[in-house]
Amino acid sequence: MIRILYIGDVVGQPGRRALRQKLEHVVDREKIDFTIVNVENAAGGFGVTEAIMEELSDLPINAYTSGNHIWDKKEFVDNYDRYDYVIRPANYPAGNPGKGRVVRQTAGGVKVGVLQLMGNVFMPPCDNPFHCADRELPEFGDLKVIVVDIHGEASSEKQAMGRYLDGRVSMVVGTHTHVPTADERILPNGTAFQTDVGMTGAYDSVIGFRPDEALHRFLMNTPRKLEVAKRDVRLSGALVDVDETTGRASRIVRIHEKLEE
Repeated sequence: MIRILYIGDVVGQPGRRALRQKLEHVVDREKIDFTIVNVENAAGGFGVTEAIMEELSDLPINAYTSGNHIWDKKEFVDNYDRYDYVIRPANYPAGNPGKGRVVRQTAGGVKVGVLQLMGNVFMPPCDNPFHCADRELPEFGDLKVIVVDIHGEASSEKQAMGRYLDGRVSMVVGTHTHVPTADERILPNGTAFQTDVGMTGAYDSVIGFRPDEALHRFLMNTPRKLEVAKRDVRLSGALVDVDETTGRASRIVRIHEKLEE
């Protein structure tokens, strides 16, 4: 059995501080073998930078996922191909920088595949994620342990992806909405699932941003720059136990660690 930790969208400096203060503690306490972190909001809520990747480089993180905001920082995008362990949604059009899947190895020698997809509902236009999954999964060959991040707005689409991939991958977890859902479960054919693992950032906020600025957008219907909130910082994600010989999951637990103010 190996234990996988999936950390939801890291939002700005507070999210990075949560990683710095809590990640190693959780990894040690829970005896984690493989850690995945979503960093698409790590730079002030929008994108990621090379400096941030360097900042996180000494933490026990095996792979990074992202999403639609991965393109927000030009200096990172221009050098994206240097980061073979940072993936973006596989269903973006061919020719974009980066790639949508990666295989990395635990300290014990177990290979883990990570695939990222992005939903179509209320999201930037991309290829059908279900069809993309059918194309991408055979590329992992006979790999048993596969993790899928479905980055999407609609809970129904993320739940449908869980059902579609049940028994074909070890776990399917949702990101993007920044709100942890209370529906973690093992699906009938052995795939661990949670609609959204939540965000790592400030929860005294509107999805990680200052409430007053978010309210201005909703009340006035005019643009307003969003700034990352700073209070009630938490690390959020999911822990999954997987049989490395079959790829089937046996347990999924929500992780929600609050920082001391």
